[in-house]
Amino acid sequence: MILLLAGTAEARRLAEALARRGIPAMASLAGVTRAPAPLPLPTRIGGFGGDAGLAAFLDAHPVRAVIDATHPFAARITARVHAVCGRRGLPLLRLERAPWGPGEGRISVADEAEAIGLIPPDAVVLLTTGRQSLPAWAGLRAARVHLRVIDPPDPGAAPFPFPGGWEVARPPFTEAAERATLRRLGVTHLVAKDSGGEEGRTKLDAARALGIPVLLIRRPPVPPGLATVATVEDALAWAEALPVLPGPSVAVPRP
Repeated sequence: MILLLAGTAEARRLAEALARRGIPAMASLAGVTRAPAPLPLPTRIGGFGGDAGLAAFLDAHPVRAVIDATHPFAARITARVHAVCGRRGLPLLRLERAPWGPGEGRISVADEAEAIGLIPPDAVVLLTTGRQSLPAWAGLRAARVHLRVIDPPDPGAAPFPFPGGWEVARPPFTEAAERATLRRLGVTHLVAKDSGGEEGRTKLDAARALGIPVLLIRRPPVPPGLATVATVEDALAWAEALPVLPGPSVAVPRP
């Protein structure tokens, strides 16, 4: 079977295509988001537990190929699966959508530190870089900072460290909804990761329409030698060209 490392819109579309064609596959979600929408494949949820845990999972299941369709900024899992599959000679494909890149009011920056240097102290900032990025913004000085998250913080979590607060909302967002959010918060600077894709582009289009600059954090490079495609169609063609694969076991583990 194919192990599909999921968590993106492209992974969902690929899972649907694999299921329609009857290609044996199992999906894996990291478990970062609470109550993720179900996929049309047997699905495990949770981390593997490092290199050793991933290797143990591959030993315990009839995995004959892996497709890494995780987020473009999930560099750690991409590097891990590349190393583990490489040691085993296991076919591996990276499905990574094309980046947006600079232009149309978007300023490309290397990381959060460079972005901080471009944000004035009177700015109202909307961060769409994810909850886990919050420590990297410790040096940010702005009038207000809002961080968009899918799930609200857990009870007892540390207070939000800036004037402003959490902006809890679940995608997808229309461009009109994004314009309304930017106006409601009084945003002067939008910060996003260069994740690419049509679903996330609406915030960039909304910012451009309102004349709000976007600081776009460049994505990490893929490991050298990792076979990569940018479309679901190409990933599906790769999967269909594999030898006949045995199906998944009945029990799907959840760590």
